[in-house]
Amino acid sequence: MIKISKLLKINQKIVLASKSPRRITLLKNLGLEFDVIPSNINEDINEKLQPAEYVMELSRLKADNVASMLGGDEIVIGADTTVYLEGNYLNKPKDCNEAFAILKRLNGQTHQVFTGITLINNQTRKIISEYSKTDVTFRELTDDEIYAYIESGSPMDKAGAYGIQDDFGAVFVSHINGCYYNIVGLPIELFYRMLKEVLR
Repeated sequence: MIKISKLLKINQKIVLASKSPRRITLLKNLGLEFDVIPSNINEDINEKLQPAEYVMELSRLKADNVASMLGGDEIVIGADTTVYLEGNYLNKPKDCNEAFAILKRLNGQTHQVFTGITLINNQTRKIISEYSKTDVTFRELTDDEIYAYIESGSPMDKAGAYGIQDDFGAVFVSHINGCYYNIVGLPIELFYRMLKEVLR
């Protein structure tokens, strides 16, 4: 495995301001060495913001919250993902009923997945924020399929109440336009470019 830390000559500690298992796995797959320190911000921000602004603002708040705890020479990664359909944000469901309602809304429709990323270099105080957008189209789902997926428990910690990387969630998606990893929670190619930039 190529070690990104060695390739980019990173001699600073990397900190992920998120406990998302998907983001942790993606960063590990990149061969990146990092610590996990989840942020403790209030994520209830103004939903009148446009989706790109919304996810970048939340990613900045997360990264800044953790960076302020450390104050050394770390590079802090903040990220936020949301699902957007016809002017509405569909974030993590509060319960099974809400998960069902969200998946019914996505049924047979094309929605957008936005992920914002913020990188803070605590050594240089350089801050970079970007976002990625992917269009995702669901096929027509039956109620039985939706209930079976909800019973697995998988929708409950995911924006839009589904995970494209899940064994069963994957069969809901007929096609996408954009970055697959953005839907999982971290657009890898964008992140890599941002990491190179924040190290300069």
